[in-house]
Amino acid sequence: MDSTNSSSSLSHNTHGIKIINAALFRMGTKSMAHAYQILGFNPHHGLLEGTMDSPWTQLEQAAEATWPFVPEAPAVPRPPFRRSDWDAIWAARGYDVVTDLASPFAVELIKAYPEAKVVVVQRDFEKWWPSFKEEVLDGVLIQPMATIYGWMGWNVMGIRAVHAMRKIHFGLFHAKTLQGIYANARRTYDDYFAEIRKLVPPERRLEYKMGDGWQPLCEFLGVPVPDVPFPHANEREAHQQEARRRLGEFYMSTVRMMMPWVVAVLAVGWVWYRRA
Repeated sequence: MDSTNSSSSLSHNTHGIKIINAALFRMGTKSMAHAYQILGFNPHHGLLEGTMDSPWTQLEQAAEATWPFVPEAPAVPRPPFRRSDWDAIWAARGYDVVTDLASPFAVELIKAYPEAKVVVVQRDFEKWWPSFKEEVLDGVLIQPMATIYGWMGWNVMGIRAVHAMRKIHFGLFHAKTLQGIYANARRTYDDYFAEIRKLVPPERRLEYKMGDGWQPLCEFLGVPVPDVPFPHANEREAHQQEARRRLGEFYMSTVRMMMPWVVAVLAVGWVWYRRA
């Protein structure tokens, strides 16, 4: 493992993000989030939070501010996010570690939190890309279901999850179509990790590989090694199960929210029928 460790512990008085887990979706982010929890931190991970609870509107705005060219961005570009803007998404809600939903913004977060430690987890492209494409991209961007889910999520439930994820990925991959994302995949992957390593000095960066266990991570973060096995979540299975759960939650919430309107329409129809 290529890593540079620091024996200094993180200050518990540091406001804001203490650890940036620099790894794209489908790179062991859930296992790492569980590990940070065991070590006493409070990580944010999309699969550990309810669909309604994730800050989708703020994430959509962050994507528009970071990549003004994304489809459906405001005509007047948003100003770049500052530390206070990122704080409002995570630190203000009590999180001190960011993982999956923050990962596309890793470069911006590194600049906003120069004191934060960065854990780089890089999965081989050839193994990562098929999984990422199937589990993340195709579920968010494939039409027409993406448009249907996006419309229902916003107009029925008031959440911008699909809108945010679409803009984040079009921005990250510097594309305006799904085919453009596919074409830019390898370059985006290479540039992402190269820029992170360029920005973060060795003393604040750990090159971690899934399977390395507790020792290098704990040494880097300056915390004791826990007497429990390192968590290992089946990322693919966990993602599929969570997707099914959230889809069911989405449908049930939609039914509950639409039911009063359905009842009202039926009641009015019944009254008119009786009067006819």
